[in-house]
Amino acid sequence: MRPQLSPKLPRMSITCSSQAKVCADLTMKMPQVLAKWQQKPKEKQKWLVLYNFPSPDRFSTAKAIRQACIEHGFFYLVNHGVDEELVKKVFEQSRNFFSLPVEDKMKLLQRNHRGYARLYTIKLDPNPSTKGDAREAFYMGPLADGHNQWPSEEDLPSWRSTVETYYQKVASVGTKLLSLIALSLNLDEDLFEKLGALNDPLAMMGLLHYPGDHLDSSNEEIHGASAHSDFGMITLLATDDVPGLQICREKSEQPQVWEDVPSLSGAFIVNIGDMMERWTNCMFRSVLHRVLPPEQERYSVAFFANPSTDCIIECLESCCSESCPPRFPPIKYSDFMQERLRLLYDL
Repeated sequence: MRPQLSPKLPRMSITCSSQAKVCADLTMKMPQVLAKWQQKPKEKQKWLVLYNFPSPDRFSTAKAIRQACIEHGFFYLVNHGVDEELVKKVFEQSRNFFSLPVEDKMKLLQRNHRGYARLYTIKLDPNPSTKGDAREAFYMGPLADGHNQWPSEEDLPSWRSTVETYYQKVASVGTKLLSLIALSLNLDEDLFEKLGALNDPLAMMGLLHYPGDHLDSSNEEIHGASAHSDFGMITLLATDDVPGLQICREKSEQPQVWEDVPSLSGAFIVNIGDMMERWTNCMFRSVLHRVLPPEQERYSVAFFANPSTDCIIECLESCCSESCPPRFPPIKYSDFMQERLRLLYDL
């Protein structure tokens, strides 16, 4: 019988794992990561949960994930299995692309939401008082659907093969993580397969570049990425060491309180998306986040684990009751996504 995971868990301190062996394994593999983390001020650690992945004790890991998703909507994923050299190569190839002349990048201008997005052409926060975001991006989706655009091999050797390999590796990590999230909800590990979310998932990946030298002198409010939540299941984010990422845990409260997200070398920052929030009836948080205009160049790579377009998103039975009925009506993911994309590009 599966152990039941209570929705009200005792507050945990920052830890790799409650098991000494797992913590020792992590210390051997990532001594520099842990050394840097231990030097972080405690006030910056308080809302973060660090755990080992994968763990031989899946129920303990699921319990840690549950707490992180209920309390924060964000957590770090370490020992994720994506080779450090591959991550470095993806960041190198991202820098290579964004260093191209503008006219070369414009040849790959977005079609079907794939390809190059110029500075200020996307505004993640639809608030009319904000300008388009001060970042440029390159987006790709499922590798076999024929909609992706690619730089030529002549211009950027090995660019396509590198980012495709990274996409596949992170997609695999995301699928494993979703099985643990299902377990954290006291449900079968293959829950998201049964729901049809992974039949033909519309997973997207964005190479993101914040130039750092495009600060506007006007009175318009500008961010590297304006305040938003992600509209998929989960997002796995790799960043460089340049600060700027912030979260707002209580998105409905005013005034909004923003907290810095410290970088953790070698880790993915994982955040819950809107679809997971709807499935769990707001028990798991889709947290508002943003990127401040950086004073220096900043790069990140975001992998958006989205469900299949025909997947129906409705409250899970384990997340509602007579006293806590579903907060959202059922919706097809493609309908939700199209409305969000309309707001995203309606500048």
